[in-house]
Amino acid sequence: MPYPTEIIRILLYVCLLGMALLAVMYLRQRRLSWLAYCGWGLFALLFPAIGPFVVILAHPGQKR
Repeated sequence: MPYPTEIIRILLYVCLLGMALLAVMYLRQRRLSWLAYCGWGLFALLFPAIGPFVVILAHPGQKR
């Protein structure tokens, strides 16, 4: 049986991955150049705790 700390760590990684996925799905709805899409996507992945929130709040590009 896994220790409670391992379970909490796994849940934290799942939440961070879910937030990154939400940021990428949001970016797919925006009209961006390929370089801007990669830049915002890398920002969301490199700063997993605040990156997705910043990406969504910044509203990059134009709405499709």
